[in-house]
Formats: sequence, structure tokens, C-alpha cells
Amino acid sequence: MPDGKAMARNLTPAQKRAVAFAQQQILRARAARKAKDDRQAALSRMWANADREDGVADMANEAERTRVVSGDEGQISLRKVIGEVLRSLRTKDHKTLREVSGKAGVSLGYLSEVERGQKEASSELLVSITQALGVRLSDMLVMVADRVREVEAND
Repeated sequence: MPDGKAMARNLTPAQKRAVAFAQQQILRARAARKAKDDRQAALSRMWANADREDGVADMANEAERTRVVSGDEGQISLRKVIGEVLRSLRTKDHKTLREVSGKAGVSLGYLSEVERGQKEASSELLVSITQALGVRLSDMLVMVADRVREVEAND
């Protein structure tokens, strides 16, 4: 049985190029896999840090959330509450805007605007987003109602 060098001498120039190309592809695939693993590890660390920070509710943060949810006139903005709840569901599940927008069939920019309370979401859109988040629409609406109660209690 011939060794690797002996086999390489018997290859045509085209076969040698094909082998070199295949070796380059293998190296690229390994580098891509390593980069993906590094990104995933970084995301996992980021989510772990975010979970630790979210563990304790800060009173100043709560006051800021209430101020943002209540408009300048002191009225509660339902679209801002809905956006806040959707964002909280998404981040607790460690999903990115891109993942949810793709799964829900909504543009990334529009989903971002909904989460920031800048756009009013239709009921059909809310169904798509909640399904992408793995939550029932009714459960999300209960969370919105609970948040509105919290804000009203603080007023």
C-alpha cells in the first residue's frame, strides 16, 4: 500500500489542485465553526450576565420604566407597555430581534419599533410575534394588564 507522498506523485495537476482546494475548504469550515462557537460562547456569557443583573429589581429603574410607559401627560401608553412586555419575553428567552422577526415574518426594523413602543401592532402581528416567542397571545395580554396595574398603582 503506497504512502501519502507516493500517492500525491501519481496525481495529475488537476487532481492536485482539487486536493488543495478541498484542504482549503476544510480549513475554512473549521475556522467558521470555531468563530460560530466563539460567538455562541460570547452570547451565553452575555445572557448569563444579563440574567444576574435582572435578578434584583432596582427602584430607580422601576421609576424610569413607569415614566417611559406613562406619557408626558401621565397617561399610560398601551403600545409602550406591549412593547416592553414583548421585549422582556424575547430577552428572557435569549432570542435576538433577528430570530424573532424571521420566525414571525415581520421586518426587523418594524419589530424593533413595536418593542420600543413607536409603532402600534395589529392583532395579527401580535399573534405572529407571540407565536415566534412561544407564548400564547392571551398570556402576553395578561402580562400587559398586570404591568398596567403596576403603573396605575404607582400613580
